Amino acid sequence: MRWFYRCPACGAEYDIEPGRYLCDPCGARNAPGLPLEGVLECHWDGFSVSGPKDIPLPVEREHFPPLPVGDTPLWKPGRLRKETGFPRLWLKDDTCNPSGSFKDRASYLVAAFAAKHGITEIALASTGNAASSMACVGAAAGLKVTVFLPAEAPAAKRIQVLQYGAELKEVDGTYDLAFDLSLAYSLKTGVLSRNTAYNPLTIEGKKTASFEMARSLGREGERGPDHVFVPTGDGVILAGVYRGFEDLLRLGEIEHMPTVWACQAQGSSAIARALESGFFGPPVPSDTIADSIAVDVPRNGIYALAKLKKYGGRAVVVGDDEILEAQRALSAGSGLFAEPSSACAWAGFLKARAGIDPGDLVVVMITGSGLKDIKNAARAVGAKA
Repeated sequence: MRWFYRCPACGAEYDIEPGRYLCDPCGARNAPGLPLEGVLECHWDGFSVSGPKDIPLPVEREHFPPLPVGDTPLWKPGRLRKETGFPRLWLKDDTCNPSGSFKDRASYLVAAFAAKHGITEIALASTGNAASSMACVGAAAGLKVTVFLPAEAPAAKRIQVLQYGAELKEVDGTYDLAFDLSLAYSLKTGVLSRNTAYNPLTIEGKKTASFEMARSLGREGERGPDHVFVPTGDGVILAGVYRGFEDLLRLGEIEHMPTVWACQAQGSSAIARALESGFFGPPVPSDTIADSIAVDVPRNGIYALAKLKKYGGRAVVVGDDEILEAQRALSAGSGLFAEPSSACAWAGFLKARAGIDPGDLVVVMITGSGLKDIKNAARAVGAKA
């Protein structure tokens, strides 16, 4: 089996090796205040499925750390099915990952890549979940992890980073500044960057959720989903979901690409605005309680927008009040406690459902535990944190 990187913009191909992040000619066009150009995809030749959990990934299984990442539940939320009138509604629950976040899927693959190539340190920027995730997976893998995190990130996420033994560099500024500082650090020191989108493996690791959704539904006698609601900030989870479904189509395991919905907070909705206008305008400072999807510049925006356009994806924007109400309603109606960024996906579904056939199969992705941000969860129920 052969693995390689390919640039979806110009078609250039590269070996998957340490130090390779972006396409050379396309990445040379990158400019401050704009999403990344030159984001690469992982591609393969010669793969065939040999078992029910077999997923094409560019690192051999023996390099993955001993941590139970993935294989998360796909729930049948009985009460919510009745309340919404969608009898084929499902919740993909990634709060069950070791760090309580979907981001473990990307960290898991990046850690395996590091092990394969004898790399001992990984650096990254994060709004919180990627940081606590990489710190968690790094602890299992014996890696040094250096995290650049905005000082205003929720306390629970900062504490996770420290508990897992990572080095925390607090940034007096936004995620976008943390991203730039992390990138400068990795370029100066030569350590492996896990920066989202910049490292193509962060997209590739997240495609595993699509495989799990399709195969779990198949065991239930269902076809692949018709709609998937994805909480969206920089666009990497959305991109990973698309890459998984592209692989599943290529393998013949599903018959159609689902409509993927980019669910964004009103105070951080650059991808939704670009989908409507056709381009990315000047950056707008983010302002939302949904910290995990709060970005001024969506680093994977160009790539994510291209996927949305290619496959007829949609965007839905919700306000913070809608997110908090959705968080409470999801918890009380299903028993699944999601942080605000994940509740954004549930709020997005509630806002968009009037235009969806109730007979369609809908999956709402819940990507982070509500325990990640108790302060805003308390606000949603009128309690003190």
